[in-house]
Amino acid sequence: MIASHMPADRPANRLPAGQVRSIPWFALFLLALGCVGFAAAWTAVAMLSGAQCAWMAPLAALDAAWLLRLGGAKPGIARMWLGISATLVTIVLANWSIVAANLAGMMGLDFLGSALRLGPSLAWTLSGLANGLAELAWMAAAVVLAAIASR
Repeated sequence: MIASHMPADRPANRLPAGQVRSIPWFALFLLALGCVGFAAAWTAVAMLSGAQCAWMAPLAALDAAWLLRLGGAKPGIARMWLGISATLVTIVLANWSIVAANLAGMMGLDFLGSALRLGPSLAWTLSGLANGLAELAWMAAAVVLAAIASR
């Protein structure tokens, strides 16, 4: 009876236009993998160079935007916010990992042991000491770039 009231141009088993998923699961999987992978690469570059390497933050924003497009996410506000969120997660993960890697050597722990024992207060304090105004500017530019590139 309900099927007789459906318009002929839309099958009864399709979702209404407002309920169409604009972000596929594959895009979210790629984005999570990209955040972790890019944070690991950022940490490796920072450990090899002995600096914070905040110039990698805009590259993380471009990586997040590219992965969302590669995963088939439709343009719009949801994709933009996912790009911004992924960029922020990558920045936090990279800074956490850099602090953990530096502390691991000093405390005689392996990287994973140091990263799991590192608390948010100590990570915030040490990241604040390591990141100057230039690094914070790179990170802020990355968030703006993520918003523009992920639209």
